[in-house]
Amino acid sequence: MINTKAIDDLSNKIKGIIENSPAEDLKKNLHALIRGALTKMELVSREEFDIQTEVLRKTREKLDSLERKLAELEEKTK
Repeated sequence: MINTKAIDDLSNKIKGIIENSPAEDLKKNLHALIRGALTKMELVSREEFDIQTEVLRKTREKLDSLERKLAELEEKTK
């Protein structure tokens, strides 16, 4: 039978070694570099994109409605 405690202990030791090694610093630095590059690209999240799409849809509907009303008023004044 497999000794899961020994495997867990080994896994925790490896995890501790990696967390305290330069590899962890490299991971953090790479993450910060990527985040900075994406921020400079002015990207938005999918959630923000969906929200803005819905705002634009509602604005378009309101504009269409106002254009119809304006056309009706112009027709009445002729």
